[in-house]
Amino acid sequence: MLCEKILGKLSDAQFAGRKVDYVDIEWHEAFSRLHRKVSHDGEDVGIRMGNEVLTVGLNQDDVIYADEEKVIAVNIPPCEAIQAKVREDHPRQIAKLCYEVGNTHTTMFRGEDDFTFYTPYHESLLQKINAIHGVTAEKVIKQFDFSKSLSSTINNHHH
Repeated sequence: MLCEKILGKLSDAQFAGRKVDYVDIEWHEAFSRLHRKVSHDGEDVGIRMGNEVLTVGLNQDDVIYADEEKVIAVNIPPCEAIQAKVREDHPRQIAKLCYEVGNTHTTMFRGEDDFTFYTPYHESLLQKINAIHGVTAEKVIKQFDFSKSLSSTINNHHH
């Protein structure tokens, strides 16, 4: 099966009552046009998106296939991440944290509050962040939400 556009969100009324099958798209693959995947139910899925995916990406619960009985939706699986927390009495360290993460060309995401941030896990980056005064970091498992990205691009490049 070939999927060539995003048809909507799984929560849209038009998809109600249909069987849902998922295809996993890793967070760092979400802004790529071409994929060949196997869905959770074992269906071979070819994905060939237009250039718009380069800026909007494939997001959790995007429907990429629908017929009368079923839909295939995107699943962004959780992955290893760094959770960085800046102490509230050290707000200027947010700039230092952003600089250090940005200097590695790694994507950064806002967290649950103004002092929590997430970035893909790299041991050397974890150590560098933990060396910043007023910032603590730990390795966690996180499902990235691209709507909370602080980066201008999503990539998996690091030093």
